[in-house]
Amino acid sequence: MKIRQIELTDAERKALDHGYKHGKTASYRKRCHIILLKSDGRIAKDIAQITDTNIQSVYNWLNRYDAEGIQGLQTKAGQGRPRILDKQHEQIVKDCISEERQLSPSWQTTTTNRQTISQMTLKRFFKTLVTPINVSVKDKRTMPSLKEYQVRKEHN
Repeated sequence: MKIRQIELTDAERKALDHGYKHGKTASYRKRCHIILLKSDGRIAKDIAQITDTNIQSVYNWLNRYDAEGIQGLQTKAGQGRPRILDKQHEQIVKDCISEERQLSPSWQTTTTNRQTISQMTLKRFFKTLVTPINVSVKDKRTMPSLKEYQVRKEHN
């Protein structure tokens, strides 16, 4: 039986090593690790044990790497369950929050395609909103330093 070999250039090895150490997701880091282990001459069974996957997954990622390169190791768009609330709903939700800050039973609503939205879904969606609404933020220049605070405290 012939063992499949992967020959990597220095640039490919460097890119895979960077992906393995600094990749955005754990799955991407694992996929880079699989390719690196195979390029070191390991067999698929050993790689599967080391990375806690099955042998078929190892071969699938090796095939994807051969076909698409390092870009093929990224998770493709459209994987997983479609979102109930997405970016188009963000402004609608922000407007509702500015009118009514408390999460109440009236928040359970339906989207434009008649899907029911639970409070839990709304809570998760709120966490993804990056800009706080109606929150006053003091300018850092107006905040006293620790030293200034201690001096003020001693005088009072």
